[in-house]
This record gives sequence, C-alpha cells and structure tokens, in this order.
Amino acid sequence: MYKDIIGPYSLEVGMYRPPSEGGSHSLLLRFTRNCPWNKCTFCGMYKQEKFSLRSVEEIKGDINSIAGLCMEMQDIAGDLGYEGIINRDVIYRIIEKYPGLNTSDGFGMILNWVSSGAKTVFLQDANSLIMGGDNLVEVLHYLRDTFPSIERVTTYARSKTLFRKTQEELNRIQKAGLDRLHVGLESGDSEVLKRIKKGVMPEEHIDGGQKAMKAGFQLSEYWMPGLGGKERWENHARHTAHVLNDINPHYIRTRPFSPWPGTPIYDEYARGELTRLTSEEQLEELRLMVQELNVTSKLCFDHANNYWTDKDGQLLFTHSYEGYQMPEKKEKVLKIIERGIIANKGRAEYGYIEMFL
Repeated sequence: MYKDIIGPYSLEVGMYRPPSEGGSHSLLLRFTRNCPWNKCTFCGMYKQEKFSLRSVEEIKGDINSIAGLCMEMQDIAGDLGYEGIINRDVIYRIIEKYPGLNTSDGFGMILNWVSSGAKTVFLQDANSLIMGGDNLVEVLHYLRDTFPSIERVTTYARSKTLFRKTQEELNRIQKAGLDRLHVGLESGDSEVLKRIKKGVMPEEHIDGGQKAMKAGFQLSEYWMPGLGGKERWENHARHTAHVLNDINPHYIRTRPFSPWPGTPIYDEYARGELTRLTSEEQLEELRLMVQELNVTSKLCFDHANNYWTDKDGQLLFTHSYEGYQMPEKKEKVLKIIERGIIANKGRAEYGYIEMFL
C-alpha cells in the first residue's frame, strides 16, 4: 500500500490487480484494504496485513483527488493552446507546480489511464463485494458520474461472498456499474479446498458463480493446475471442470501452482506432505481438465506462470487476455497440450533439469 500526496490531492493505492487490468491501463481505486479471509494456505499476498473497510467518504475523496488532478491538467492544456489534450508540455507544467509528482507512482498510473482513454477501473483489494451493498452502490454511482468515460469497472470477489449475497443485491450492484468479477476458484475438489483452507465448498462455488452470471456480471474464474499435488491431481482436474461446467463463466484463467516461500503450503511441500507435479504432469492434469470441460467460456493463459514450452522452447499458449474460445478451440488447445507433453518427455529422456518459475 502507498499513500500519494499530490499537491492538494491524495490517493491510496493497493499492490495487486489482475494482469488484464494492467494491460488495459486500469485506474486502481482502493475500496477495501487487504483480504477479509486471508487464510488460504497457498497465498502470501496479504498475510502480514489486516483487513479493513474504507469509508464512503474516503473513497469519494480519492475519486475527487483524481478528478481534480485531471481537471487541473486539462486547464493547463487549454492555457497552452492544446484544447484539453494532455501532452508532454502539460505534464512538465503540472510537475513544475507540484514537484512531488515526479516520483509519484499514483500520478504515473493516472497518466497511463488518461492516455488510454480513461475507460477501465479496477477496485482494490481482495474482495470489494464485502462492502455493504448500499455503500458499494453509492460509490459506484459516484465513480460513474464523476468519470462518464468509464466503460468497465472490475474487482476481485470471493465465491463465499457471492454465495452469501442475495440475487437482488448482486443485481443492484451490477446495475450500479460494476461490470466484471475476478474470482479465485482454485479448485472444484472438496478435499483440495479443505486442505488449502479456501473457506468455500464446490456447491458454494457453483451457487455464487451462477448468481454472478444471472446478475449480468462478466465473470472470470481462476483455477490452479498442480494445487492438489500428485496425491489428488485427477480429482482436482475432474472436479474443477465439473464446477466450471455448472457455472459456465465468461473466462477461465489458468494460474499454475507454485509454492510461495513463507506460506503454509510451502511448508507442507518442504516437509514432503505435498508432492509437486512436474511440468509434464501439470500438462497431463490440464489435458484432463480441458477434456472434461463443456463450456462456452474463453480459456486463458494470461500469466507468466503458464511457462510451458514446445520442443523449440517457445511458449505453448498465447498469453492473450482473451484466450481460446470454447468449445470451438477445444481441440486446438488439446493438440497444443499434447505437443507440450511430447516436448517435456523428450527433455526428460535427454536429462534436462526440471525448471520452475
């Protein structure tokens, strides 16, 4: 977390957002701090931090700061004869007025957002839907009214929170201007979910996901190949596919498991209680999951941990945020996976050392 003091303006920004939000230069707005659950054994993102809600007044204050800075830059652009266009001369002039902007990460983020059309916003941190529905609806309306250029507003959400919300409340939040949810499914296998302390069961994943879809949200569900280890890889793959089939989200995003030092699951791995899959075994698990899929989702590999390569060392999958449209691209994806399995078998035969990111 950092707090930027930008002349008369201030802005609080968290650390994390999905890769696709970086690709669209989303404005990062902090609605809550850290994670209200914070017990998942594989995650190290918020382990040293405490969760807290931000007030409506605080959030509106950040929105006002961003709007004020943008308006001031537009005024400078007008004075310089650029008809409101924020260019290098405008940026130099505003930095002269507020020298602290030169080292402000928040200012850089705002410039990227404005230069890309000020179209997308990501609400931080880990579960903005934990806010009371009335408060969330109020700040969403305020955000949209302040920046009419916004086309998409996105946030992380927990399946358990979606499960606990009424359909009517989710409908209201979506209509107020929250468009896309990023949900950490991780697994559809009950034993894996218990082991990683996800705090949700498969049927709750399904209910929450179906509610989100019915409310009109664009839904991204994330799953983690390898999370069940060699002990439960087959159940992990099959049951995850079955949960996803019941939800049929817009996006299925693949995030291969890698034990993060300092997390409880890393300690399990170090003690030999979790046997990590090799690259070839992860691909075999991925193949089974895809074979079991019966969805119209887009299957995406938009993260560096999707590091599998072919025999020439090239990445197997595109890291496009839009991925592969199912079911049309299902056979193509399976052929790509098969190519990767063959390449990894060849490396094993020649004694290459298994590498993980």
